[in-house]
Amino acid sequence: MASPILPSLGLGSGLDTTAIVKALVDAEKTPKQGQLDRRTSANTASISAVGSLKSALAAYKTALGKLNDSANPAFIGSTAASSNDKYVKATAGSAAVNGNYSIQVSQLATASRVASQRFTDANSVVSASGGTLTLTQNGVNVDVNLPANATLQQTRDAINAQATAKGFTANIVNDGTGSRLVLSSETMGKGSDISVSGALTIDPTAQMSDAGGAGRVGDLAKGAEFEIDGMKLTSKSNKVDNAISGMTFELLSKTETLSPVAITVTANTDGLKKSVQSFVDAYNALVGAINTVSVSTKAADGSWKSPALAGDPAVRSMLTSLRNELVVPGTNGSGQLSVLSQLGINTVQGTGLLEFDSTKFTKAITEQKLGGEVQNLFNGDGGLLDRMTKAMEPFTASGGVLDERSKSLEVAKKRLDLEQSSLDARIKDLEASLTKKYNNMDTVVGQLNAQRDSVLSIFEAMAAQKKNS
Repeated sequence: MASPILPSLGLGSGLDTTAIVKALVDAEKTPKQGQLDRRTSANTASISAVGSLKSALAAYKTALGKLNDSANPAFIGSTAASSNDKYVKATAGSAAVNGNYSIQVSQLATASRVASQRFTDANSVVSASGGTLTLTQNGVNVDVNLPANATLQQTRDAINAQATAKGFTANIVNDGTGSRLVLSSETMGKGSDISVSGALTIDPTAQMSDAGGAGRVGDLAKGAEFEIDGMKLTSKSNKVDNAISGMTFELLSKTETLSPVAITVTANTDGLKKSVQSFVDAYNALVGAINTVSVSTKAADGSWKSPALAGDPAVRSMLTSLRNELVVPGTNGSGQLSVLSQLGINTVQGTGLLEFDSTKFTKAITEQKLGGEVQNLFNGDGGLLDRMTKAMEPFTASGGVLDERSKSLEVAKKRLDLEQSSLDARIKDLEASLTKKYNNMDTVVGQLNAQRDSVLSIFEAMAAQKKNS
């Protein structure tokens, strides 16, 4: 007779125990994994956003540093051009006045150069007892200590080691009949001749002789002699920075056989415009980076997308610090130029970016004669670039706001990694436990099914025997 039996879909119970275990494990893991994934994703986005801010701030600081470089100033109001820069070069500073100048150079400044008496070679002993060698220039003494039995070469090395910082240089020159110690100096100008006493004696008023005597090499040190617009002037060096206010001249060669060198000073409109644009670009790049990681945007479907640092107080503080410096009136210079809007630089509402009106800028430089004031507004202590750099220091400094934020996010990341490892281990144990239980169940059901089949066979045999009898 027919008897109800369990579905036989496989071994034992015939159930898909693998699917059952997976469903149970997923039911346990999915909500916890989803929460952990969301937290991990937010942490990763925040780490990336802070890293982007740090990179943007570093680039901004570098850009401001280049614009605020005192050795190579960017915001010079005037520019100088020489008709022959092989003879005279000219540089205009912030105080330069537009105009034309005529320069004649009759004598270049020279430095002192002296030589010792002639020795056999570089290994000749200069001083058996050693002691002190004194170099004197412009009334200032520089002592060089020599070892006992100091050779000419050791004397040279001692001078270069102990007196180079004072502007002296020593070398050994072989003239074919012997070797001399030759000393030179960076200092130029009349009266700056070097004298030597102590282990060696060199008198610069005496000429070095072919017979081997010590003395100066060539002429005594000289000062530069030149004329500016017919006015005779002198200088201790060939770099002249006090003859005309705001101007620096570099005298390179005598002009006795030439027409005077013409120097023309004009407004540096193009150079200033380029520098101002560089500042605007650097500022906008930083603000753009800040907006990217902190300002929510509206998608085409009307939904809003919030970046990792939306509403972050540190970011708001950074933007406030930047914007505050833009509106601080400049205090340097004559006071004619005090705010950026006078140069055509204004803030765009909504984005916080700067826009640069080059037409208004050119008008301010050419018509209002503000070119000489631009450097005072941007450069130097208390200038806009200096103030903005200092305003960002709390965020860019080692151990500052962003460094601390990075550290806390990295700590959170490690904690999330531990939570993920813990969840993975727990789920692995659960899967193993459930798999074992269902395997055991499957085995028991299989045994029961086998017993059932055996009993049914007996009854079926008994029924068949009875029918046949």
